[in-house]
Amino acid sequence: MDVKLLNHTPLWVCSNAIRTCWQSFDKSDNGGEKDLALIDRVGNQFKHSSTLEHLYYNFYISGVSRALLQELARHRIASLSVKSTRYTLKELRGEEPFRAGDFDNASRYIVLTGDSDVDNASIAALENLRQILSGGKSLDIAKYCLPECYKTELSWSINARSLQNFLSLRSSKAALWEIRNLANAVFEALPEEHQFIFKDCMAKTEA
Repeated sequence: MDVKLLNHTPLWVCSNAIRTCWQSFDKSDNGGEKDLALIDRVGNQFKHSSTLEHLYYNFYISGVSRALLQELARHRIASLSVKSTRYTLKELRGEEPFRAGDFDNASRYIVLTGDSDVDNASIAALENLRQILSGGKSLDIAKYCLPECYKTELSWSINARSLQNFLSLRSSKAALWEIRNLANAVFEALPEEHQFIFKDCMAKTEA
């Protein structure tokens, strides 16, 4: 799994939005300690979290399973642009057969769990897919036998309010292990000066 932060909204945009409500622009310190404290007080402590929606984060996420993608799609206030299997499954054509126990080779295409029984079953599914593609089936039809573990990648854009919700739910020990790893990686990818907005979302799941 790899998570890259491509772009993010500067914090002063959020503090400016908050000051719009009270027309308190004269009290701004141009993104300094006063403005950061304002974001924390209004957005986090007072729970006027609609003000956090002015902050956006754009990530590129790769090496995750389609099982994780399905869970990620449940977070509706976010935008996803996903690698298309309809056009990219041809990447399997020309590959040598995938064999049970050859986890290093299979891991180029599937996410492994560490459970050899499950991972070997996934390799068998990957090999079935390779054979079907090698037989000349169209990608539109072949994609229906994709295993859930098949790797994908996506661009993911989300506002700070929705990201708080995502991190609160998905960094929990009750979350799917793979999306929990994603939540931690997303938090670590955030600019350090933005992490105060989300720190409590992570901390309460560690208690």
